[in-house]
Amino acid sequence: MTLTPLALLKNTFGYAEFRPLQNEIIDRVLQKRDTLVVMPTGGGKSLCYQIPALLFDGLTLVISPLISLMQDQVAQLKQLEIPAAYLNSTLSAQEFQDTAQAVREKKLKMLYMAPEGLFSERTLALLQPLKIDCIAIDEAHCISEWGHDFRPEYRQLVQIRKTFDSAVCIALTATATERVQKDIMSSLEFKTDSAFVASFDRKNLFLRMTEKQDQTAQLISFLKQHPEQSGIIYCFSRQQTNELSSYLKQAGYSVLPYHAGLDNATRKENQERFVRDDVQIMVATIAFGMGIDKPNIRFVAHVDLPKNIESYYQQIGRAGRDGLDADCLLLYGYGDIAKNRYFIDQKENESERRIATIHLQAMVQLAETHVCRRILLLDYFGESYGKDHCGKCDNCLESKELQDVTEAAQKFLSCVKRTEERFGAGHVIDVLRGSENRRLLNLGHQHLSTYGIGKEFSKQDWQYLARQFISKGLLRVDPEYGSLKLTARAQEVLFKEAPVEVVAKPQHRQSEMDMPSPQETEYDPKLFELLRSRRKTLADGQGVPPYVIFPDKTLMDMAARYPQNSNDMMNIFGVGAVRNKRYGPIFLRIITAYCQEHEIDRDRYRTNRAPKKDTTPKKSPRTTQIGESFAGGRSIRELQDLYKIKRSTVIHHLQDYIMQGNSLPCAFLQKELDPQFDQRALQEAFDTLGARFLKPVFEHFNGKIPYEELHLQRLHYVCKRKRAD
Repeated sequence: MTLTPLALLKNTFGYAEFRPLQNEIIDRVLQKRDTLVVMPTGGGKSLCYQIPALLFDGLTLVISPLISLMQDQVAQLKQLEIPAAYLNSTLSAQEFQDTAQAVREKKLKMLYMAPEGLFSERTLALLQPLKIDCIAIDEAHCISEWGHDFRPEYRQLVQIRKTFDSAVCIALTATATERVQKDIMSSLEFKTDSAFVASFDRKNLFLRMTEKQDQTAQLISFLKQHPEQSGIIYCFSRQQTNELSSYLKQAGYSVLPYHAGLDNATRKENQERFVRDDVQIMVATIAFGMGIDKPNIRFVAHVDLPKNIESYYQQIGRAGRDGLDADCLLLYGYGDIAKNRYFIDQKENESERRIATIHLQAMVQLAETHVCRRILLLDYFGESYGKDHCGKCDNCLESKELQDVTEAAQKFLSCVKRTEERFGAGHVIDVLRGSENRRLLNLGHQHLSTYGIGKEFSKQDWQYLARQFISKGLLRVDPEYGSLKLTARAQEVLFKEAPVEVVAKPQHRQSEMDMPSPQETEYDPKLFELLRSRRKTLADGQGVPPYVIFPDKTLMDMAARYPQNSNDMMNIFGVGAVRNKRYGPIFLRIITAYCQEHEIDRDRYRTNRAPKKDTTPKKSPRTTQIGESFAGGRSIRELQDLYKIKRSTVIHHLQDYIMQGNSLPCAFLQKELDPQFDQRALQEAFDTLGARFLKPVFEHFNGKIPYEELHLQRLHYVCKRKRAD
């Protein structure tokens, strides 16, 4: 039987269908057409060359700058019985010889190497007699000087292409603006139609950015939302990393530090303990994370402002690689901006300073915007979001106080005009505040009509307002010199008195870092913990990270479906033939024993008698208010507007209200249901599959009914059942 990409996807890797663009990219690579792949972290880039590698007759070279990522990917491929290996500096002389012999004997399908190692005479002598069908270049943004992690040795990779001119080349990266994409294709001599750019939107990441008030208290409040979960906390300096790690350890958290000041052995040990779930939290500088393929990182927190959006995007991309929800918190202060500017000023090359300044300004704008953060984030990478809100960032979910600053805007814009649009924000602010610095006096700006008219605001307040004016499009920054230029919108404010509102600058008070209520658990958490414990034992026995056995998403699917046999296992996410044969019986025994103990009817994906656990939500004044208001005749839309919350939050409050023993009018719920969905079919599905878990119902309708609608439909179903009883 002829193998196909789809058959390999299912039987080898355990996935039912391709993600967006994967199939098209794989077909193109199989046709030996060079391809640039830009996909977000966790988007499935590796499969774009791994599946072709299994279908090609010859060898696939995978070039990666990251030793840890090579080791991790090879370990995962070996679990699937795919012949793969790596050649790098970590191997002993004997290990190198053994791997080289396997290459000569054509026993491997994939060979991972660092770019530096490719150009040695020994490596070229090993590879030149072989048929090289594919060259995969990972972290391809390292090719571009405009990329955030430029590496000169990557510029030489075009020579490897010429050495093995019959091989197709696929370059892959998660972070590349349009300019970087063009630079990569030009360097590798790709045709202009070679790029496949997936959406940069990581829909499962919740984004929150807030000004530092009490950094430690804010961080602890955030960590309380993620008990016993894996996460990374990024710090600016080594000293800060050590101090925060020690503090959290004393506070009872499972935590280790990671930074370039630690010796290699300690760094390696700390990273391995984190990857293998022996420790929950890594406090680190940006030295940590490259090459970490751990899929179950549930949060990433920054306690300092990153220097650019590419770095921020790459770092938060380490969360939620399994596609499950993850939280991203950024705490920033004006001192962070000053620190970044100081290091920019130390750069000797003027062009580098200019590029770094532009990048920093974009990062600050993202942190301080009051519009949907995804709109700005995706716009930076050249992608239009297409909506006015995402529902997965703090700005979309929180009602933020707006402040009328029309008069202040007029003063600032007028001062920009009076200084002939030749200066940056700092000088304009000095004029407004009546500074007597030598440069200002030498320019004669103390004689301007705007001199000293803005003393009511501090310098910091004016800096905040200036960034807001830029964000709102009243000003643009000259990319060459950093001077401020008035826009058409500014003219309307100055001469037509168009109003200007900005988000009120946060006051220095302690605030809770509560994330929005998590979605209802759609799997059995007790069974999940049993499966996770067994996975950890298996992983430790083999000396591999737990996710190499099965990712969390696979265990959650088992804990939602209660598979009964080997055939059922093959329908579980991430379970292919090899893993099923190796691990299926082990996990099936745990599931069978659990279902027998708790009298779970696995045939119907439902529980006749659930494990004893108090699931009744605690009474909340907001839940009671919303429940009573709805019962009194207010619609969900009215409740959204009244409480400034999203629709799904209202539905969850109504659900909690019912679970507290209250009732709601079925007729009112009926009015809220979307008429495009078949009510009778939904009721029959709940009758058959049960109402405890929504995932079986979601899959019964092939994912065509959104979870939010299913929550509401279930609420209506439960109310009807209660009334019938």
